[in-house]
Amino acid sequence: MSVAPTVFVVDDDEALRDSVCALLAAAGLRAEGYGSAADFLAGYRDVPGCVLLDVRMPGMSGLRLQDRIAELKLRAPVVFVTGHGDVPMAVEAMKKGALDFIEKPYRDEDLLGCVRRALETDAAHRHADEVMQSLTPREREVLELLVAGKTGRAMAEALGVSTKTIEFHRARIMQKLAVRTREELYALVRRKGFSQ
Repeated sequence: MSVAPTVFVVDDDEALRDSVCALLAAAGLRAEGYGSAADFLAGYRDVPGCVLLDVRMPGMSGLRLQDRIAELKLRAPVVFVTGHGDVPMAVEAMKKGALDFIEKPYRDEDLLGCVRRALETDAAHRHADEVMQSLTPREREVLELLVAGKTGRAMAEALGVSTKTIEFHRARIMQKLAVRTREELYALVRRKGFSQ
């Protein structure tokens, strides 16, 4: 049974936080509100979802919370919502991996669109995680060598198998990961932080 995604709304403005949670609920989405970064960190669970995050909050700012989310390897994608944003702040947030940066006042449809994109991104990443875990030990070895840029012949020599065996494993890896080209494979592996 799959768990319904949760939108974690982190904003120190209680009225705004409640309003956003009500909007999300009216759109059929589950939402949880938190008045501070500390409250969010104490209440977060690794469930499908995303984080709607205010930039300026007392205590830990939204940008600092984004850093903590990365440090703690929490998986939820981040969307910033702010009334006090500026271009350098938006650029910094996006460079650090935020999916979107939306300014108040915003249209409800725009906010819902951002949230839905973030939830789709999270679902895709979680699916890729599951698929990566489904690779056999040999497929993981081949993937490591592929990511390192080794040729089929070099991989075969390194693993003591034939090049046909390497081609078989490479085809299975690409099929399991639902990628068609080496470039797509590299992009997926980079996103997932596959350790070599």
